[in-house]
Amino acid sequence: MAIPFFENPLSLDGTGKSRQLHSRVLQSPLAGVSDRVFRSLVRRWAPDALLFTEMVNATSLEMGHGLCKVESLAEESGPIGVQLFDHRPQAMANAARRAEASGAFLIDINMGCPVRKIARKGGGSGLIRDPELAIKIVEAVADAVAVPVTVKTRLGWCGSDADPVHWCQQLEQAGAQLLTLHGRTREQGFKGAADWSAITQVRDALTIPLIANGDINSPDDALRCLKQTGAAGVMVGRGTMGAPWLVGQIDAALAGLPIPATPNPSARLALARDQLDGLVEDRGDHGLLIARKHMGWTCTGFPGASRLRHDLMRAPTPAQARELLTQQIDALAASA
Repeated sequence: MAIPFFENPLSLDGTGKSRQLHSRVLQSPLAGVSDRVFRSLVRRWAPDALLFTEMVNATSLEMGHGLCKVESLAEESGPIGVQLFDHRPQAMANAARRAEASGAFLIDINMGCPVRKIARKGGGSGLIRDPELAIKIVEAVADAVAVPVTVKTRLGWCGSDADPVHWCQQLEQAGAQLLTLHGRTREQGFKGAADWSAITQVRDALTIPLIANGDINSPDDALRCLKQTGAAGVMVGRGTMGAPWLVGQIDAALAGLPIPATPNPSARLALARDQLDGLVEDRGDHGLLIARKHMGWTCTGFPGASRLRHDLMRAPTPAQARELLTQQIDALAASA
């Protein structure tokens, strides 16, 4: 039997509430992806993993927008974190209180999003260029809630000025209970290889847990990253788009358990149908528009997949999209 990579839960202490993570793989917040329906699919394979809401704009939440992203979190199974972004400490504190009241397992502060319209306003990775403001935000949020406060960030703004060790030490000193570090700078975006050696250097310099992020697309990737970096766990991001089972596969690998098989084409089509149904139930006919990208990612790897995706992208109603999926499932069963 394989020896589990981790045998003990990861403990995080907020100002008034301790939390334990029984899985060392985290699902990254993904804008337009990691909604309630997507999380419910991930849960089929990863019941204990820490999942996240989509990134939430604190100012918008303060004005009453985006409530659907944080409402009723306590009704979901397993731990759910809320990731907030903004450049205003008080807005972040207010939003954190609302997220905590809704059942957030912890509050994560986004200091890594490379999107220009967010960074240029001082949010996301823009905070890397303003450490004093970043520290004020962490302190304000940590003072506002009892649950743990964590930060997701990058190595730096660009290669020439990156000092990830000093940057992450500042975040720890400000009150962050855990850091997730993406092994690229803001300038890189998602290009090039993630620098796991830099993550190792940061891990050696911190006393709080560090989660490695970047280029984790398989159980083997996760195992190699953890052996190299010594990180407390891994965060999986874009690799789960169209593959919600990946979190559970990595979770099993870290626990030394048999890795669940990747679903076959019929199972993936059934998964796409379930996701479509859930999104339509939550969002009405608009759910079809959201489901299209998911169906495009999931419906692959079988004869006729390209044609099916073409038809699904043009299906005018949820009922017609659902019928297309059902017909393809029946066709695959007949040809088996």
